[in-house]
Amino acid sequence: MVVAGLTLPALLFLLKHKMDKTEVAYKNIRAFLIMIQYAEGTYGKDGYRKLYGGGSFNDFSKHPNTPTTKWGITSTAAGAYQILNKTWVELQGKLGLTDFSPVNQDKAAIELIRRRKALDDVYAGHFKEAIAKCRKEWASLPGAGYGQNEKNVQNLLAIIKVAGGLIA
Repeated sequence: MVVAGLTLPALLFLLKHKMDKTEVAYKNIRAFLIMIQYAEGTYGKDGYRKLYGGGSFNDFSKHPNTPTTKWGITSTAAGAYQILNKTWVELQGKLGLTDFSPVNQDKAAIELIRRRKALDDVYAGHFKEAIAKCRKEWASLPGAGYGQNEKNVQNLLAIIKVAGGLIA
């Protein structure tokens, strides 16, 4: 049987190959998000509740917008990806996010990765390139230059691997 110029077995092979690529992309974005959480110090049970400086919040109905001063820096960063309130407000409107729930924090982080033109790199397993492109978004990534606790790229790649990412 021929479907759109391909034999059925060839079509099934291509579909399976596409599914495999999708599965790899999913694993890679998941691993990259875990790496960001690790780098930002929010990985773990309560990571989605973290405020900049180590405090926490309980109300996921909105971004907590709690300015906190620590180590000489005042920030409204919150959640697993330490998203600033002004960034959240903009992303919330653009993406139609109704609350600051963990799933919406994940969506916002993926959008930030996309904006940095790093999403295709993440999907393809080009993590060094993705980290470099995202360094101005997350202060903990190497080369960010914000004077905060930047992590070593080799350690971040190891986290990605442990988290199930497939490095190209």
